[in-house]
This record gives sequence, C-alpha cells and structure tokens, in this order.
Amino acid sequence: MTKQLRARIVLVAIALIFFGSFGAAGLLRFSGWQPSGRTNYGELLATPIDASHVRLERVDGSAYTWRAQPHIWRIVVFAPADCAAPCIELASALEKVWRTEGRHADRLHVLWFGEISESAPRFRNLFVMRESAELRERVAQAGTLDGLPVHLLDPNGFVVLRYPPGFDAAGLRRDLGRLIK
Repeated sequence: MTKQLRARIVLVAIALIFFGSFGAAGLLRFSGWQPSGRTNYGELLATPIDASHVRLERVDGSAYTWRAQPHIWRIVVFAPADCAAPCIELASALEKVWRTEGRHADRLHVLWFGEISESAPRFRNLFVMRESAELRERVAQAGTLDGLPVHLLDPNGFVVLRYPPGFDAAGLRRDLGRLIK
C-alpha cells in the first residue's frame, strides 16, 4: 500500500467519524430519544400557551406586569373556593420550593388566584391575585383545573409545564433547578 493511498484512507476514516457522529446525533434527535436523566418531572406541554398579553392585577388593585421583570419564572395556582387544608399544604410546599432556590429565589414568583387561608405561609414572592378569567381560560388549555394543579410559566409568559394535583414538590424543585440559573 502506498503512502498516498494510506493517507486517503485515513482522511476518509476521519471524515466518516466526524460526519457519522452528526448523523447519529440527528437520528437520535429526530427519533425523539431523550437521555433518562434529563426528563422533566412536570408535564411538558407540546405547544406552549401564550399568556403574556393577559392583564393581571393583585388583590390590592395594583397591576402585575410581565415585561417589567425579565428572567422571572412564574408558578400559577388557581385555588378552588373553600380550599382549606389542601391549599395550606400547597402554599407550604411552594414556600419550600421558593426558599430552596437560594440566591435565585427572586427570579421565581408564585401567582395565587383565589382565596388563601390566613394560616398559609406568606413569603416575599407570593402574589395573591384577582381572578383573571382570561388567564384561567388559557391555563385550562393545558389540562383540567380540577383539584389543585400547578402551572409553570416561562419568563416570556408562556405556560410550559403542568404539575397534576398532589404532585411532589421535589420534582418541581428539580425542574426549577435546571431552568433558573
């Protein structure tokens, strides 16, 4: 075998290794394969729901603005009427989630729609909101609001993740740990 032929074979082998890795990655990507360690705990919505143009008000009447607060993730809760123990339990779990964000806690807002018990924990980024039929309608597109589901909105105001009633708050913490950096 000549030197020139050997050099060509080496060059073709390097090109196959280089472009073959792109082909394998493309095949895995378009087949829908996901590494097991990178799955979300919450239900990732196939089509995010735009809620960024919905006007929101806090219970005190002040406006809640989306764009004035960049890089803010929002947890949205629609509490049913006369929700006593389950709402207190959820508020406690969300407070723990908020606290565990540490230095990133200010980048997480909890928007609570409906009444909240006086015995429920209060924290700096818990905003008790006035009812918003428009936001309720948009969030309901992600699935039923029966029970006490929680929805996660990205910084641009899109509903991206849904957590079913009775979800494990540790899963929400893990998801937020990957999102808020």
